[in-house]
Amino acid sequence: MSRYTLTQLVEATKQVDRGQGFFELETPRTLEVNLAGSVWAKAGSMIAYEGTIKFERERLLEQGIGSMFKKAFTGEGARLMKAEGQGKLYLADNGKRILILQLMNDAIVVNGNDLLAMDTAINHEVKMMRKVAGMLSGGLFNVRCEGTGLVAITAHYEPLTLRVTPGKPVITDPNATVAWSGNLQPELQTDISFKTFVGRGSGESIQMRFEGDGFVIVQPFEEVYMQQQV
Repeated sequence: MSRYTLTQLVEATKQVDRGQGFFELETPRTLEVNLAGSVWAKAGSMIAYEGTIKFERERLLEQGIGSMFKKAFTGEGARLMKAEGQGKLYLADNGKRILILQLMNDAIVVNGNDLLAMDTAINHEVKMMRKVAGMLSGGLFNVRCEGTGLVAITAHYEPLTLRVTPGKPVITDPNATVAWSGNLQPELQTDISFKTFVGRGSGESIQMRFEGDGFVIVQPFEEVYMQQQV
């Protein structure tokens, strides 16, 4: 249905409590956080809230993470905020689909641009891939999330999860790579044949190689990250 009376519009698009707990998918592209304390969220992802909630930019955060982000990375995708208070917080990121993950004393590594929110009980560490500086136009950093709690990640369109097994490596485009299991340590490799094309950007000439036993999540979209001067 594409035509509504005002009453029908409100009824068709209204917020609905589904009783799913701390993180709830209000729509496939909108995350509702039922906040009674604090949560980490991607800076700029708040679209609405109800209640009393305060926000702190990453420069004020503990564990030196804010300083680490500032020194190593650029762009909005590299910035976190902490939301504290009580109420309902609604998060979204450029209309991307949202996946809610329940970590159970395990770990996942997420492309920094695809991390939407996480429970403050989750231990997290920002990492830059070796040899990456100057090779890619963006997506230079990853966040390792470990412990027990909820993590919300995003992907353009429908994500695909590929199994990585011993002797059968999986190769991905960094700009299409969303996340991977915490036990994997991808290496960057250069495809010489792609580099020979005149005018070809970094694109597929730089690839991520996953070996071992785990999984990698990719999206059917090559996300290009704009960089700014720090």
